[in-house]
Amino acid sequence: MLELGVKFLISYFIGSLMGAMIIGKLRGGIDIRTMGSGNAGGTNALRTQGIAFALGVVIIDIGKGYVGAGIVPGLEIPFVPTDPDVSRYWLTLCCAAAAVFGHVWPVYHRFNGGKGAATLVGTMIVLGPELVLPLILVWAWVLVLSGYVGLATMIAAASVPVWIGVTRLPEDQPLFIYCALMAAFIILWHRSNIRRMRDGSEHRNTRLMIFSRKRPTGDNEQT
Repeated sequence: MLELGVKFLISYFIGSLMGAMIIGKLRGGIDIRTMGSGNAGGTNALRTQGIAFALGVVIIDIGKGYVGAGIVPGLEIPFVPTDPDVSRYWLTLCCAAAAVFGHVWPVYHRFNGGKGAATLVGTMIVLGPELVLPLILVWAWVLVLSGYVGLATMIAAASVPVWIGVTRLPEDQPLFIYCALMAAFIILWHRSNIRRMRDGSEHRNTRLMIFSRKRPTGDNEQT
């Protein structure tokens, strides 16, 4: 259990490295938490700083999910022996989850982070690379139909365990459990978006909608 605990913490600390804060410091101390929706994520970065800034944020946030799931589980750490009682696959899933939790509750930023979507994608590149493109396509499809980034993120996250449940159980039960839990957390972390959609105050990017050309209004939180 020592190996599991240490590697979980390492992945969590890596996940706590916020892409928005890193790019902001490189760009002269920009803190997007004081701008737009106030969240340190890709959508708010795009809206307040432009595509180049947002691209850097997304690359970092996806990358730390990849590192947490793909590199940390295989590290050889001094004084931390490999635990034969811990499944290598379950260790990988735990480290992947830790990276996502670090993004949402970053220890370096008073546990005030993003909503985990980009980091979750990074973990899926390791855990189920064949699922990443369908995940992105579902996200894009819902976005162009609805104009809501948060709604697209929630539906895309929920679609993965549904697909695994229909096509790959019982063989991929551990991955199904991971994806189902992450989808539930993604929805939980987007509860403010759900409230705003219900109240009619959620930002709707009509420029991306294929059935509407209305100008976007309101405000939105990053994912």
